[in-house]
Amino acid sequence: MAGESTFDVVSKVDKQEVANALNQSQKEIAQRYDFKGVGAEIDFSGEKILMKANSEDRVLAILDVFQSKLIKRGISLKSLDQGEPYPSGKEFRLECTIKEGIAQDIAKKINKIIRDEAPKSVKSQIQGDELRVTSKSRDDLQETMAILKNFEEADLQFVNFRS
Repeated sequence: MAGESTFDVVSKVDKQEVANALNQSQKEIAQRYDFKGVGAEIDFSGEKILMKANSEDRVLAILDVFQSKLIKRGISLKSLDQGEPYPSGKEFRLECTIKEGIAQDIAKKINKIIRDEAPKSVKSQIQGDELRVTSKSRDDLQETMAILKNFEEADLQFVNFRS
């Protein structure tokens, strides 16, 4: 029997795909008739994505366009952290951020799931914004991956599978 097998649980987003989805959303908003003359726009504002329009419904419609573009580009909506529309002067705004890395509280929940539901030979530890999962059995690790695929709170990927 060889040593331990491991994999890392991470939450990463392809920034280029997000930028492409944002550009496609901008083009669609510029061309759509229902967005003409309402000050509708979507753009990067530092690390945030900022949506503006003259009503709350229009801002939510811009968000819907952006979400559909993200889905088409293979980006999970679990990695989109959206706020609530708020008035700002004569317009409404909505800010979103793209979540990357696994936050400490979510990492602890994943650790608890692994302890409670995964085979007993599987161990996990938090390493910064990712988790390292180890076991002597590859089958146990694959079973653990299957359990974590159903995790609702974050978009998880499994990388560096080594034996």
